[in-house]
Amino acid sequence: MLDIRRISTSRWWHKKKNWILFVIFLFLVFVRISKGSIFKDFYYFISKPFWPGQFQKEVILKSRDQESLIKINLLKKDNLRLREILSLQDSSDINSISAAVISRKTGSWWRQLILNKGSKDGVEIGNTVIGPGGLLGRVNNTSFFTSSVILLTSPESKVAVWLDRIQINGLLVGLADDNPSLILYSKDADIKVGDFVSSSPASTLLPPNIPIGIVQSIDEPFKETKTAKISLLANPHVIDWVQILKVKIQ
Repeated sequence: MLDIRRISTSRWWHKKKNWILFVIFLFLVFVRISKGSIFKDFYYFISKPFWPGQFQKEVILKSRDQESLIKINLLKKDNLRLREILSLQDSSDINSISAAVISRKTGSWWRQLILNKGSKDGVEIGNTVIGPGGLLGRVNNTSFFTSSVILLTSPESKVAVWLDRIQINGLLVGLADDNPSLILYSKDADIKVGDFVSSSPASTLLPPNIPIGIVQSIDEPFKETKTAKISLLANPHVIDWVQILKVKIQ
């Protein structure tokens, strides 16, 4: 009787073992077919209690807010720095007048712009005119409704400029073409192609540090001077709106 029970139990366990192995085999096949997605889902549930909670979320959001605030402050500083370089005033400042270009003579000998603002708007002869990129020229004539601007490319234009890299002043002279000439009264000046040119801090006609152009080419020294061609940053051929600066030069 005992032997019969043992044989019966052995057969039952053997069948159960086979079923267990079969189930394991099916499970492995399923894992193979599903490419392990079941493990990922399983990990999803068992790791859920350890996910970052509300505290971690608040820390992250606070860090993002701080990062955004820092970026805004940096942008504000850059904006102020650029305004100082361009000698721009705030939009509400009466020392800056926006004007539209209603006529242009950029290919002739005279090389000038006609603007839709004149003496009735407070424009005066000698006011500085800038556009996108930098300095364009100065107001040389006004009527009640309009004003004319003598461009840097005009032979009538002579402007004191500054080369920051070599810390030297020069004179920018219009030649009736698109590239005025820079004259340096020192043949030993270490001027290089790519040097940045701005209005001179020593100028009595213009506000200082207004971007003007970049040295395009350098001529051979002639006597005690060195000359170079300047590529202007503000292109009068395509500019439709300008700013007239009502800045008093001390």
